[in-house]
Amino acid sequence: MSKSVLITGSTGAIGEAIAQEFFECGYKLYLHYNKNEHKAKELAKKFDAQILQWDMRDKDTIKKVIGEMGVDVLINNAAITNDAHIYWMNDEQWQSVIETNLNGTYYVTKALLPQMIKNKKGSIINVVSISGMVGNHGQANYSATKGALIAFTKTLCLDLARFNIRVNAVAPGLISSEMSKNIDEKSYKSIIPLGRFGKPEEVAKAIFFLGDSASYISGEVLNVSGGMIR
Repeated sequence: MSKSVLITGSTGAIGEAIAQEFFECGYKLYLHYNKNEHKAKELAKKFDAQILQWDMRDKDTIKKVIGEMGVDVLINNAAITNDAHIYWMNDEQWQSVIETNLNGTYYVTKALLPQMIKNKKGSIINVVSISGMVGNHGQANYSATKGALIAFTKTLCLDLARFNIRVNAVAPGLISSEMSKNIDEKSYKSIIPLGRFGKPEEVAKAIFFLGDSASYISGEVLNVSGGMIR
């Protein structure tokens, strides 16, 4: 019987790369999306996957859709940005990012935990960011959520180890994706030792390693930043 994985935020570049990696390794895929139904249906066809729809802020719908679903691996990848320097940031910008990135991850994880605990096995990967480790200009909201998810990862490692559930995080640096499309790669080459942005598939391989193969690793944060954070 094949293993299964739920990937939130699957329609983005990193989400699709994660799906590709797990699909190629024989996993059954459950792919979450919020608004991009067209892309989700394309991925469902490409990966013979089941798609699930919810807004990450809607805890009642999350509970209803997940129900008693059981998966071997959960990838908490869904996230948004809504950037502004703190003195220009309004309450809606702050709240929308906190509710989506942090609260949404909690809602999804909490909904899936009963079956993982019942099965006494599982692996959870939280996709965080180097912004949650060192901060970033104009991203007080985003950085706060990613830093909180790092702490969330380490606490869940302690809470869930007795159920044979591992919890880790992957912290991408500057990756070629929707979130970096307006950033000039050339201007960052001098501060990235490998001299380039990362590729979504490079993040996906790190996630697969922690999610599937790293049977004695829990509570870790793996940087995928080309040496930018070290």
